[in-house]
Amino acid sequence: MNRIAVSILSLVALLYGAALRAELPTKPVLTLEVALRIADAAKEEALKRGSTVVIVVVDEGGYPIVLERLNDTQVASVEVGIGKARTAAIFRRPSKVFEDQVKNGRIAALALPGATPLQGGIPIEYKGKVIGAIGVSGNTPSEDEDIAIAGAAAAEQAIANAR
Repeated sequence: MNRIAVSILSLVALLYGAALRAELPTKPVLTLEVALRIADAAKEEALKRGSTVVIVVVDEGGYPIVLERLNDTQVASVEVGIGKARTAAIFRRPSKVFEDQVKNGRIAALALPGATPLQGGIPIEYKGKVIGAIGVSGNTPSEDEDIAIAGAAAAEQAIANAR
């Protein structure tokens, strides 16, 4: 009887453990290879425009994977670019959303932890999920954003080519 009870408990534990493992989600992550391709697309757009900018690609937690400061770009744009990218990643929306909120009188947006309410940060999505973001800083807000959009637009192709 005791051996039967132990066998049944062991089987239940094994099945329960397998069920728990089956529930763990898998999620795509932004690799260095893909981040470099995204940054290269943004850099190509910036050079085409003659822009002096910082380009930052971050993971979904807002931590930098790639940072490029083009020649003659002001040093202050490094921290601003990181902030724009981090904002787009952790809030899962363009950083311009927060700039617009401030412009429209919602100054409480300035108190959001980790938010840089300046245009130029764009989320990078894969299969409907934010896996990172790109931030660009150094020129006009709209130009920064256009360059970031060019980088983010390259993500799908970069991911496809990385496989």
